Amino acid sequence: MSDHIIIRVQSPEGMKKISSAKRETAAAFLKKVAKEFGFSSNGFSVYLNRNKTGEIFSQNKTLSVLKIKHGDMLFLFPSASPSTSSEVMDVASPHSSSSLPSTSSSSSSSSLPRCFSASLNPEDDIDQFLSKQEGKIFRDRDPQLCRHGPMGKCVHCVPLEPFDEDYLNHLDPPVKHMSFHAYIRKLTGGADKGKFVALENISCKIKSGCEGHPPWPEGICTKCQPSAITLNRQKYRHVDNIMFENHTIADRFLDFWRKTGNQRMGYLYGRYTEHKDIPLGIRAEVAAIYEPPQIGSQNSLELIEDPKAAAVDEVAGKLGLRKVGWIFTDLLSEDTRIGTVRYSRHKDSYFLSAEECITAGFFQNQQSNLCRLSPDGHFGSKFVTVVATGGPDNQVHFEGYQVSNQCMALVRDECLLPCRDAPELGYAKESSTEQYVPDVFYKDKDKFGNDITHLARPLPVEYLIIDITTTFPKDPQFTFSSSLRFPIENREALGETQDFHSLATYLSQCSSTAFLDMVSDFHLLIFLVTNEVMPLRDSIGLLLDAVKTSNEELAQTWKKSEQWATIEQLCSTVGGQLSASQDYGAPGPSIPQSSSAMWSCLHCTFMNQPGTEHCEMCSLPRS
Repeated sequence: MSDHIIIRVQSPEGMKKISSAKRETAAAFLKKVAKEFGFSSNGFSVYLNRNKTGEIFSQNKTLSVLKIKHGDMLFLFPSASPSTSSEVMDVASPHSSSSLPSTSSSSSSSSLPRCFSASLNPEDDIDQFLSKQEGKIFRDRDPQLCRHGPMGKCVHCVPLEPFDEDYLNHLDPPVKHMSFHAYIRKLTGGADKGKFVALENISCKIKSGCEGHPPWPEGICTKCQPSAITLNRQKYRHVDNIMFENHTIADRFLDFWRKTGNQRMGYLYGRYTEHKDIPLGIRAEVAAIYEPPQIGSQNSLELIEDPKAAAVDEVAGKLGLRKVGWIFTDLLSEDTRIGTVRYSRHKDSYFLSAEECITAGFFQNQQSNLCRLSPDGHFGSKFVTVVATGGPDNQVHFEGYQVSNQCMALVRDECLLPCRDAPELGYAKESSTEQYVPDVFYKDKDKFGNDITHLARPLPVEYLIIDITTTFPKDPQFTFSSSLRFPIENREALGETQDFHSLATYLSQCSSTAFLDMVSDFHLLIFLVTNEVMPLRDSIGLLLDAVKTSNEELAQTWKKSEQWATIEQLCSTVGGQLSASQDYGAPGPSIPQSSSAMWSCLHCTFMNQPGTEHCEMCSLPRS
């Protein structure tokens, strides 16, 4: 019998075959592995199992003694701290993502190699928690069908798997998409326990390094040509529920539209928790909304580059929060007398436009989901999209969505375009001399029930979106406990500014409030960190810890610092210059005294342009 054997070694870079012999020592075999993958002798570890058990050490025992046979699969994991430059030559340095959507920047950033991201960046806490859960759906004993004792089990009461579609379809309401971790359990179940499972990210680009022909457009071959894509409705979703902690968060966001009639966009900051209504489900809990610089009108939104984006993310991170999604309004008044809005997004029009799907895909590519089963170290995204729009009852409804992983790939590789005259349709680009675009198809049924394949030019966007339930809790929760309202950032169009005048007004209203409750406001904390007069970015850590843990003693300790004394001195200096019209805490609209400022209608609260005597929305007089 031949002594020659081939061992397969799988790593985050991919799988390679190593030629060896039964009598070869483990030390000699590991040297071959190091040479093949470009590592030093101590830059990696090799295991018999995917779960990092059965490590193979550099020793004089032969492969046959270690019970490694021909065709076996071993698993290589890079060390957490590479020691030589050869180990890190393929590692991409972290890149800062701009808050301004740019398709080209998204494409370049997503193409950076992430061979070691699976080992250097652990999965999110919620993913690690759910991966350790059993996830079984337990059922009680059926008194009519079960014929066994109380300690027995039968087909009518045995626990179900978390991906059982019949169980999900019979929930109230039915669940169309299983959770992502239930999908992983489905892949890793069975006899092989998912030994060969790898969640591959879709690529729409030509593979580089093919030397058998000239580069595109002069040549292409089956080795470097990306595969055609057939769009399928995704069976799973990365987030199963979106929950705003309380109604105040949404109401303050909607105030901008109520007062101006212009659309508004914001980033959702919160955390991911377990959603117990769905097996192994994930919930995105929203604790605050940050509104970046933008230009809005009644039917459009344009984002402006935000110089404070990094500081906002840093403050949120120290508060135990992260960017979990984005929200935008699409509202048009139906009857201003009774406060109804137009019901414009439904099955006969669209739920998300193609342009909105592309924007959502851009954001999801920026906030990719770390995953241990992906060779790239990331797969999909938990970033959500929320639309504030009119519902069937002509009231404001919040609808949650994500776009599929296929849509993310098309957006990342610049293959998807919106249609100018039909918002519900997208368009797959055609290949050009600058870019090769693979064919994109989708399937539909004709009037006889037969499957028909169509070229995605154009493309119905319902193949790209996944709906997510959006809820508010019965018992409101408050990460930020302040009952007063500090002005929201970037609302100069309303006459609301974040400066020391508004801070002095806010503090004067909080004279009888505990210090921790007074500073427990997300927008106030952002102002303290980002203001140009007295930025506290390097000295506010203790206060953020106090807000995060609701610790009044820590807050009082920080209150005695020199930085807060300086803030109070600045507020007392500008306090005497405040006028009664600058009271942000007073209920109801205020009328600017100057004729050169915008004024709020007393009847419908619409913000009108200066110099007008009648409201542009309800046509009633100014006074």
